[in-house]
Amino acid sequence: MAEKKKKTDLEALVLNLLKETPEISVASVAQAAGLSKSDEGNRKAVRRALAALVARGVLEAKGAARARVYVSTRGSATKAPSPQAEPPKPFKDILLSQVSETLLKYVSQSLQARTPVGYDQNFLRSYEPNRTFYLTATNRTELLKTGTVESRVRPAGTYARNILNRLLIDLSWNSSRLEGNTYSLLETKRLIELGENAAGKDAAEAQMILNHKGAIEYVIESAAETEISSHEIRSVHALLSENLLGDPGASGRIRQIVVGIAGTVYLPLENTHILEECFRIFVEKLNRIEDPFEQSFFSLVHLSYMQAFEDVNKRTSRLVANIPLIKKNLKPLSFTDVEPEAYIKSLLGVYEKNDVSLFRDLYVWAYTRSSQRYSAIQQTMGEPNLLKLKYRSEIQDIVRAVILEKIPGAQVVGKIEGLLLARNLPETDRAELFKLIETEILSLHDGNIARFKIRPSEFQEWKGLQ
Repeated sequence: MAEKKKKTDLEALVLNLLKETPEISVASVAQAAGLSKSDEGNRKAVRRALAALVARGVLEAKGAARARVYVSTRGSATKAPSPQAEPPKPFKDILLSQVSETLLKYVSQSLQARTPVGYDQNFLRSYEPNRTFYLTATNRTELLKTGTVESRVRPAGTYARNILNRLLIDLSWNSSRLEGNTYSLLETKRLIELGENAAGKDAAEAQMILNHKGAIEYVIESAAETEISSHEIRSVHALLSENLLGDPGASGRIRQIVVGIAGTVYLPLENTHILEECFRIFVEKLNRIEDPFEQSFFSLVHLSYMQAFEDVNKRTSRLVANIPLIKKNLKPLSFTDVEPEAYIKSLLGVYEKNDVSLFRDLYVWAYTRSSQRYSAIQQTMGEPNLLKLKYRSEIQDIVRAVILEKIPGAQVVGKIEGLLLARNLPETDRAELFKLIETEILSLHDGNIARFKIRPSEFQEWKGLQ
C-alpha cells in the first residue's frame, strides 16, 4: 500500500509541476519530491509514475536517453481537429486505413468513455488457420517481397546467424525501448558486446537488455526445430523474464494469479485452467498456419491479448513473432522506429475491440522499416532522410569530434548529447538527430570514414579505445 501511495503522490506532483513548467524530466521530478537523484530506487519510482501517466494518455514522452522529457497532452486535447487532420504524431508516417483511423479515435478516448471488456475466448477459437487471415493477401505478398533475402534455399536460421551481432543489438534495444528502457543504442551495444553497464541506469534496464540477448540467441539456436513448441515459447519467456519477476518460479510458467493492465479497460482471463487450454489452442493453431508472416502476426496478437504469463508478455510476443521469419530465412522484425505510444494504441484495439486493423497497419510499416535495416541496398520505397539532409554538416562535425578527440566508448553518448545541446537546435530535432548520429557511429568502418573526412589511422586509434 505504501508503494501505491508513493506512486499516487508522485503522479499528483507531476501534474502540479506541469502547471508551472512546459516540460519535466525524471531528475526534475525527483528534485521537486525531495528525493535523492542518485538513489536508484527513487529514480525507478519516478519512472514508474511517469510511465503510468504516459500509458493513460496524460503525458507524452519526447527525446531519448538522458534527453528524454515529458509534456502534458492536455494543452492540445481541447483543440478541435480539422477534417483533414493528420493521424496523431506516433502514427504520422504510417498509412492508416479508414477502419484503423476509426479504431484509433476510439482507443484515444479517456478510460471513462470506453466500455470495460474481458477476455473473449471466441477471438482465438474462431480463427481457422489458412482460412482466417489477419493479414490481407496483398499484405502477405508485399511482405514476402520485402523480407526475402535470396531465392536459394538454406538451412533454417542461416540469415539470422549471418546478421546475429546486429540483430542482437537492434532487437534487444527496440524491444526494450518499447517497455520504457532508457538505454541508448550505443549503450546497448556496449552492454551486449562488452558487458559494460551504462552509468546512472537502473540495474533492471541492463537485465532486460541482456535477457533479450539470451532469448534471441536461443531462438536462433532452435531454428531447425520443425514446430514452434509450447516448450520453446515458455523458454523464451523464461529467458526474457530472468531476474525480473518477484516470483522466480513464474518464469516460463502459465500465470496462476490475476493481472491487470494499466491504461486499458480490458480485463485478462482469470481462470488458470481456461488460460492453459487457450495457450494450448494457440500453439496448435500457430503451427498449422502456413504463411510465415501470418504466423508472426498471429503470435504477436494472441500472446499479447492472452497475457499467458504474469509479466513480460509483450516482449515474449515480439520475439516469438520473429521465430517464423527466422525459420524461413526472412529478414527479422526488430521494431525499428516504432513509437511506444503507437504500439500501445494498436494493442488497445486488440484488447478492447478484438480489432487487429490498427495493429496490422503498424506491423506492415514496422516490418518494412526493419527490413531496410538489414538490406544491403536501400529499398526503393525509402525516401532520403530530410533531417539528415538538413543537418548534414552538424552530423559530420559531431561524428568527427567523437573520432578525432578519441572519445572512449563509455563517454560517446554523453559527448554526443553535449555537442547537440551546445548547438541550441530545436528540441524536436535534437532527439531524432541523437539517434541518427548513434546509427552513423555504429556503422563506421574503414570503407565509409571518408564521408566524415577521417583518415584510417585516426579511425583505428579511436577504435582501439572502444
